[in-house]
Amino acid sequence: MKKGKRILALAGVILLAGLYLATLVAAIFTTPAAKDFFRISLLATIIIPLIIYIYMLVYHLLSKNKQDDEKEV
Repeated sequence: MKKGKRILALAGVILLAGLYLATLVAAIFTTPAAKDFFRISLLATIIIPLIIYIYMLVYHLLSKNKQDDEKEV
């Protein structure tokens, strides 16, 4: 589980850093899409960690149930 958490955390960090970098580049070049990049980045800042947390919670609950079933046998 620890390895899975590290992989998900690293993927989330890379994804968020890429979004922030795209927003920064769009703001520097003052493209018309800069406002949209900022909104997407702001939304992703909230949603990406939430999705990762939910995924880890479900994985933990499912693996816990699987371990409980194995102990009963």
